[in-house]
Amino acid sequence: MTAISERVPDPAEQQASKRVSQSVFDGSRLRVVLLVDVYDGAQQQFLEAYEEMSNQVASVPGHVSDQLCQSIENPSQWLITSEWESAPPFLAWVNSEEHVRMVQPMHSCIRDTRSLRFHIVRETGVEKAPTGRRLQTSPRIGDGVIRHALTFTVKPGSEKKVAELLANYKSPEARVDDTTKLCRTSLFMHGNRVVRAIEVRGDLLAALRHVARQPEIRAVEEAINPYLEQARDFNDQESVRVFFTRAALPAVHHVTGGQDTERAERHALYYPARPGMGMKLAELLAQQDERAADDPRSPVLVSTVFERDDVVVRLIDVRGGLEADPAAALGIADAAQVSELTTLLDGDAAKKDGDLSRLLGLARMDLVTDRRSAPDA
Repeated sequence: MTAISERVPDPAEQQASKRVSQSVFDGSRLRVVLLVDVYDGAQQQFLEAYEEMSNQVASVPGHVSDQLCQSIENPSQWLITSEWESAPPFLAWVNSEEHVRMVQPMHSCIRDTRSLRFHIVRETGVEKAPTGRRLQTSPRIGDGVIRHALTFTVKPGSEKKVAELLANYKSPEARVDDTTKLCRTSLFMHGNRVVRAIEVRGDLLAALRHVARQPEIRAVEEAINPYLEQARDFNDQESVRVFFTRAALPAVHHVTGGQDTERAERHALYYPARPGMGMKLAELLAQQDERAADDPRSPVLVSTVFERDDVVVRLIDVRGGLEADPAAALGIADAAQVSELTTLLDGDAAKKDGDLSRLLGLARMDLVTDRRSAPDA
């Protein structure tokens, strides 16, 4: 069997597809910008916490450099920038438990934060870039929609009750402000795992805060609290912050075939990755979907891959149902790859089982609710 490291091409050899509007897999350097608003009088505490964190992050694979800047107009405003060899090592670090522990001392002196992540497309004033450091080959053309997801697990035996609560809540107001709108919320379950995927036009952070403030959302969140495997206390802001930090499931790749999706069915597939294989699995799925987008016969019209640690979720819009083409729907045509990358089946069983329809059934998530906002007049 071919090793996965041989099967997945080097990012430096890949060419950006015009159909891909979002991807972390092109090997480009990454610039991360963190805007921070520090409590008055806590600047020295913040500085000490930053220096402790920067000493630790310096040894993280893929980290290149970082800078700490203070506003010349408002001493409470700070800017942290860091450069990474590419996006995957940064995501592996920022989504790790190590990072959750590392930033905890800093949050006691921070009023507000905003994180922004950019691939470097062009660079001036540099005579020669160091070997191995690439710029994004071309700008991506997006559709103005930001895709994000949250995932968490509930106590075994509570799945039916949680599904009822999550299916019957009242939708929040879609319009956040003049520039931001909630476009779609799709909620799925796989066993005791919940995945809520959202699509936002405008400012994702503003949309998330808007949703959190809505009484109908707060009510359903309170209702499912007793069933969560990871406890959270809405009276403790640190508890809530850590919960949603761990629940964040960022989109790492989005591709569309450019065809009409009005009648497409939305499905989600859950791929529990083997330890340490989450990013490799997400990259393989992304490559398969990119090829499918160039095939007008493919039933997969739109695909978004989400990944955090060993949790990989693929949200797809398909025509004709999942069974029309199990290989395209699953995103992996080789059962041995399923065995090598995921825990859907034990190794020997998966190698002998060439029934992709069965594997598709194991990965398929149950739809709880799929809500779209009304189009703008």
